[in-house]
Amino acid sequence: MSGRRSADRYTVISADCHAGADLLDYKPYLDKRYHDDFDAWAASYVNPYEDLLADTADRNWNSDRRLAELEADGIVAEVVFPNTIPPFFPSGSLMAPTPTREEFELRWAGLRAHNRWLADFCSLAPGRRAGVFQILLGDVEEAVKEIGRATEAGLHGGLLLPGTPPGSGLPELHSASYDPIWAACAERGVPVNHHAGSASPPLGDEPAARAVYMVETTWFSHRALWHLVFGGAFRRHPALRLVLTEQGSGWIPGVLRMLDYYHGRLVAAADAATARTAESKFGAGLADSVGRAPSEVWRSNCFVGASFMRPHEVPLRDRIGLDKIMWGSDYPHDEGTYPYTREGLRYAFAGVPREEVAAMAGGNAARVYGFDLSVLDPIAAEVGPTVAEIAEPLPQPPPDATSPVFARGASVRVW
Repeated sequence: MSGRRSADRYTVISADCHAGADLLDYKPYLDKRYHDDFDAWAASYVNPYEDLLADTADRNWNSDRRLAELEADGIVAEVVFPNTIPPFFPSGSLMAPTPTREEFELRWAGLRAHNRWLADFCSLAPGRRAGVFQILLGDVEEAVKEIGRATEAGLHGGLLLPGTPPGSGLPELHSASYDPIWAACAERGVPVNHHAGSASPPLGDEPAARAVYMVETTWFSHRALWHLVFGGAFRRHPALRLVLTEQGSGWIPGVLRMLDYYHGRLVAAADAATARTAESKFGAGLADSVGRAPSEVWRSNCFVGASFMRPHEVPLRDRIGLDKIMWGSDYPHDEGTYPYTREGLRYAFAGVPREEVAAMAGGNAARVYGFDLSVLDPIAAEVGPTVAEIAEPLPQPPPDATSPVFARGASVRVW
């Protein structure tokens, strides 16, 4: 699947978009026994997000507007992550702290309501939306049931993996206690998605805390990679696929080298013939649980939702894996590329061979998320960006563009 079937246009699939219902519209999707609780919660809830109160907020749930704006931007399909406030949550679910024991049941009810709403929302645009469903990690058995319900409802975008930040009280992601979740996703052929922002511990709201959050948030999101690798999840479940979304991509080659180094060093230290060092205990059992080097696991099981890919990341595409990279617009967020997706693609991909652009801009996402290109290519033949257009370097970013894709002085980050 190259992602290009029209002779002169690209089939663009955004591997990172966000949607959700307006607050009160979640109520019909809740089990009736929670309706009174919902009414009480909604009556006093104050939405903390300006973008969800603005006139443009309906981009999250207005299907016709959304399709029109994405098509105008050259995008024909999308992977849909959550955005609005699910019932009984204090904030968007990606950023919400782990629920307490008392909050757990209602939070679960809220996520199930979102998943039901999302299935209906995706059905309004057949073949063009891959909805990402949500779970909580505090009840693995219930999580497995929800994986079944969500996939049967048509949400083929896969699982949104919550983070386990320090202090959450949950087992770390390397724990074998989550094996039923990995098994359910592998068996149903849907990926496990880990989106930026969902794994950071609370830091406070002081200026320094906000700055520290920006520095650290992607690192906390990356942790899912080495937790699942060293935890042996991919060895026990070879069909399991992990997607790391909106975390950049330039960090991947360096981190894979680091993980390979520690893997090789610790396995060697634990070798029965040489296990005389203090390090040997750190590698004990690692060879049996992980098997292959982390970079090999990456090549066979992992992908990156490289939202609004930046020009300095593109030259690393062969080291990351050309078949691993999935471009995303982050619509409708103001850091996303809308309404300048064509300019963003030009800024990043001008001069890159056509087949490589086609893979990163849509073909890889079609393969990972199960989009049917025979449905999408005819739409792209009408609205997709032209090959000639994207090949033309962008001399100057649009003056009112807000996406970091156009940020000057960007470079490969440490993580």
